[in-house]
Formats: sequence, structure tokens, C-alpha cells
Amino acid sequence: MDQTRKTRKVQMRRLMGRTRAYFSNPANIILLIFFVALCFLTLYPLLSMLLETVTVHSGREARAVRSLGLKSGDYTLYHFKKLLFTLDDGGEMGVKLSNSWLQFYGPLFNTLAVSLTASCMAILFGGTVAFLITRTNIRFKKFVSTVFVFPYIMPSWTLALFWQTFFKNVNIGTGTSNGILAAVFGIYAPQWLVYGYFPISLVLGLHYAPFAYILIGGILRNMDANLEEAATILKTPRLRIIARITLPIVKPAMLSTFLLVFASSMSAYAVPVFLGSPVRYYVLSTNMKSLMDTYSGQAYIIAAIMIAFGVIVLLLNQRVTNSRKQFTTVTGKSGQISQINLRRANTPIAIILVVVLLLVAILPLITFAMESIIIKAGDYSLSNMTLDFWIGRNLDYLDQGDSTGILLSAKVWKALGFSLLLAVTCSLFAGTSGILVGYGVAKRRGSKLANLVNSLSFFPYLMPSLAFGAIYLSMSSHIPWLRGFALLATVGAVKYLPFASRSGVNAMLQLSGEIEEAAVITGVPWWKRMTRVIFPIQKSSFLSGYLLPMVSCMRELSLFVLLVPTSNTILTTMLMQYSEKGWAQFGNAINLLIIFVVLLVNLVVNKLTGASIDKGVGG
Repeated sequence: MDQTRKTRKVQMRRLMGRTRAYFSNPANIILLIFFVALCFLTLYPLLSMLLETVTVHSGREARAVRSLGLKSGDYTLYHFKKLLFTLDDGGEMGVKLSNSWLQFYGPLFNTLAVSLTASCMAILFGGTVAFLITRTNIRFKKFVSTVFVFPYIMPSWTLALFWQTFFKNVNIGTGTSNGILAAVFGIYAPQWLVYGYFPISLVLGLHYAPFAYILIGGILRNMDANLEEAATILKTPRLRIIARITLPIVKPAMLSTFLLVFASSMSAYAVPVFLGSPVRYYVLSTNMKSLMDTYSGQAYIIAAIMIAFGVIVLLLNQRVTNSRKQFTTVTGKSGQISQINLRRANTPIAIILVVVLLLVAILPLITFAMESIIIKAGDYSLSNMTLDFWIGRNLDYLDQGDSTGILLSAKVWKALGFSLLLAVTCSLFAGTSGILVGYGVAKRRGSKLANLVNSLSFFPYLMPSLAFGAIYLSMSSHIPWLRGFALLATVGAVKYLPFASRSGVNAMLQLSGEIEEAAVITGVPWWKRMTRVIFPIQKSSFLSGYLLPMVSCMRELSLFVLLVPTSNTILTTMLMQYSEKGWAQFGNAINLLIIFVVLLVNLVVNKLTGASIDKGVGG
């Protein structure tokens, strides 16, 4: 009996010792806390959405299943059968197509085509520019580095609106007027250039190219130059150095970029509406939105399938970054960057890059500015221009929106203040959480808990914004504190956590453990190691984890459109309201205001900390 007690005591001591040792590691504590939090903030909404796919909802959906003896609130697989396996003939022009093809399989094919193309475009364009800025002596670095983030700062749907406004003409689509190209220059663009697969993919690729620029550029900027210099000393050809050294090092960032852009493109709604609907080119997100108001169960099935595709890409990324290959490129050694001399090709490449950026980043701003000061659409003469939509005090005679210009409107300033407060709150929570998640995942890399937290931190991005907002709106009815600003801040912080977590994980995987180990040996506390050692070294990558959520929040529409109370309108919902009412001048002016505010915030952060959205790649 005594021997048994002694054995139990020994076992308890061992267990207590292991427990103390486990919790003495800050990474373990961080992972446990975020595992519990993310289960509630990500898995619960996900499970709620899956439950909606088998629930009969009120309205038209309940009437459609009444003949089956079902009523609102019952569970059924009818939605799956109707969406995926319906054989009723439909179609047009004598071509018979199943209802499932029209509602699901056709849009699924279009979605995959657009998402894959946009992802490749973003990585190719953004990664190439990041390489030119960090690894060559190309001219105009400051201009390129600053202007390249403009397409991401602008809401994607305003880029789509610019594309439509510039290229549309009476010969294609359902439009009845000519755009700038046709009206001013008499050039009528073909349909494939204005609407459908190509423009949707191009606009999304350009919009998300800054992802690749920031993530890949940050890795290239901080990697140890000795790796490439050693190969150069051995007279290794430059192309082989890029293929065998540079590309493998940036592979985690490339996969993260692909994952972000693919998931974003799959859930994009506004761009396909503007550039696809006029020629009936539908994707999953547009069909999901149309079904949300009528057959919600089918809409949630589409959302679940979109998430499933994102999970596949996530697992691929997980498999590569958790492999036994090491991506450590920042150590205590030299970080001097060896740049490639472009020689005679410098000026031509720089000019081509500047011209491209002027077309995709500056020309839209000029177009928005012009559209915000013209009185009658389509007339660009000086006599038809006015600043009243900006600073006018009495606009009743124009029959346009408010009675004052946006800079004198109390509603606009209130919406701006609310937008800034929401963006700052979301960025602080998401950015700080992203750094901690990155630290925990990197330090416990390969463990089951680290893999779970890493996956859970990215789940929100795989969920379409419209569905994500709708689910949290439903959750708020059961959670008393989840109301008003708390609801918006929680949704925004969780939704944009993937930006910060990807940035944090990439930065921590790149950082050698030797750096922190030296501080541990000298007895430096964990919080001081984070603030005095780790954060200063990877400041540019970490700050991008704060700035990206803030930029995204400032220009977000789909996520908040169902959640924003009418008494606290944010700028993007106000912009949408003006556009829907046909007050394009106010809408374009507010769009420019959003871009100006984001650039101003970026400038202030740059002056105070030396970092910015584009600073991560060293422009």
C-alpha cells in the first residue's frame, strides 16, 4: 500500500514537473490561449454556417419545401439536392443545361479560372517588382515603392468601376453609353477586354499584387546577403542563384501570397458584379449573394464549398512550411544586400514599370477626381466642372445628395471618425495577435497545437465576407455584449487576423533561434526579448501586420454592410449609398478621401517609426 502511494506521488511529481516545464515556455501559453479563443471565434461561426446548409429558412425557401412536409427551422438535405443534383432543363438559345450547371458548376469553373489566374498575376507582378526594388539598382525606387500599393489601398470594386467607365461602349454588354476611351478617342474596345474572365482576373490580380510585393519583398530585404555572395564567389550564374537560392527562400511568402489571393479572389463579389454581370459571366460569390435573399440554404452551401477550396490550398501551404526544410535567413551575420547591376537595361525596365504604374495606379485617381467635379456625366469641358461637391455650401440646385460638399458635411466627418476608430481597433487587435501567433507557431513548429493554431488563424479569410458578416450578425442575437461597435471590431479583427498571422509567421520563420537564445542565456525576460530584440529586427514585417488590416478595414464594404448601424455609417457604406442613388460625384469624392486618409496614416507611421506599407521592401 505504501509502495503504491509512493508510486503515485512520484507520478504526480513528474506530471507537475512536466506541466511546469510546459507552461514555462511562453510559446506554449500563447498557443493554448489562441487555440481556445480561435475555436470560439472561427470554429463556432464555421459550424453555425454548416448548420445553415441543412436548415429550412423562412420565406420563399419554406414555401418551396412545404410540399415535402417541411417547415421553417426543420433540417433537410433538400438544399444539396436542389443545388448540386437538379436535372431540370434550363438554358438559352436552344442549348439545354441543367439547373445545377447554371447555378453552381458553371460559376464554379469561372471562379477557379479567375482565382488561379489572379493569384498567378499577383505573384508574378508583385514578386517581380519586389525583386527589382530589393535586388537591383533599378531607377525610381522611391516612386515605384510608394505608388505600387495604391491599387490595394483603393477598394477593388472602384478599380472595376474605373475599368468599366474607361472601356465600356454601346457595342457590348448591357450598357447604353460610351466610356472615356470611346467618347473621347473614338476607340471601341472588344467585349473580352471590357467584361468577363480577362478583366475580372486582371483587376483582382492588380488589386492583390501588393500582397506579393510586401510579403516577398520583406523576405528579400531581410535575408542574409552572404548566401548569394557565396554563390557569386563560386562564379554561379545569376539565373541559377535566383532559381536555387533566392526562390526557395521566398517560397513560404509566395505560398502565403497565393493562399491569400486565391481565397480573396474566390470570395470577391463586387468586381465580378461590375465586370461579369453585363455579359452574364457569373462566379460563385455573385450566385451566393443572389441566393442569400431567396434560398439561403443553397447560398451557405456555396460558401462552404468556397471554404473547402481554400482549405485545400491552406493544407498545401502547411505541408510545405512544416516540412523539414529550413527557411532561416536572418541571423547574427551580415545583412548587407548585394544588388544586381541592370546596366543598359535599367532605364528601359524602369520606364516600362513607371508607365504601367501610371496606368493602373495614377490614372484611376485622375479619373475619380474628374468624375467628382463634373456636373453632367460624359461632359468633360471646363464649363461642366465645379468644386461644389467638395466644398459647396448649397447644392440643392444640383439635386445631388447632401446640401453641402463632403468636406463641409457633418455626416461625412462622423463617418470618417467612426471608420478610423474601427480601423485602428481592428489593426491593434489583429496585428498584436498576429505577432504572438507567429511567435508561437515558429517556436513550436511542427507540433500539433502549432499546426492547429496556424490553421485556425487563417480560417476567417477562407470564409466569404458576406457570409462571415451574416453569421456574426446571427451570433450577436445570442451574445449580449456582441453589439454595435464591439460586433464590428470583433468581426474586423478576426477577419483580418490572417494578414497579421501570415506576416508574423513568415517573419518568425525567417529569424534564427540563436538570436533569442543569446538573450535567454543572459536571463532577459520574455517580454523584453520580444520588445528589445525580436520586434526591432523584424519591425518592417511586423508593422505590415498592423498596417494591412488597417488598410483593409478602411476600404472594406462586404464585411460590414450587414453590420453597420444606420446611426454610425462608415465611409465605404456611405460611398455605396451615394453610388446606388446615382450621386457618382459624391461617391468618387469619398473614394478619394479614403485613399488620402490611408496614405496620410501611412506617412505618419513612416515618420514616427520609419516603417510603412511599402517600407517593408525598402523603397
